[in-house]
Amino acid sequence: MISVMVTKNLSNEALELIANRFKILSEPIRLRILQTLQDGERSVTELTEAVETSQPNVSKHLKILQDAGVVKRNQQGNTVYYSIADESIFTLCETVCSSLEMRLRNQAEIFAVNS
Repeated sequence: MISVMVTKNLSNEALELIANRFKILSEPIRLRILQTLQDGERSVTELTEAVETSQPNVSKHLKILQDAGVVKRNQQGNTVYYSIADESIFTLCETVCSSLEMRLRNQAEIFAVNS
């Protein structure tokens, strides 16, 4: 992503879209919801139990994820199920997680040497 930004002159609108995508991932509850949905479709009740928060809070975050096109909803009777609509979100998360893991390992090595 950095190389794309360096080699291309992105418009302000494009940069705004990129910033909004990162903003969606800035909330830990949303990340927990996505992590749970990675295993497959879940009902709102199942998601509420998995992320250990209230149903209104889960619904609020699901709406944000749905509006961003990251998740999709499927209503069956009185039950609403959510699943991942954009699998590329996991590539982005994996990139960030890998970078953080490498950084933390480097910090751990520095502290181990200085001990």
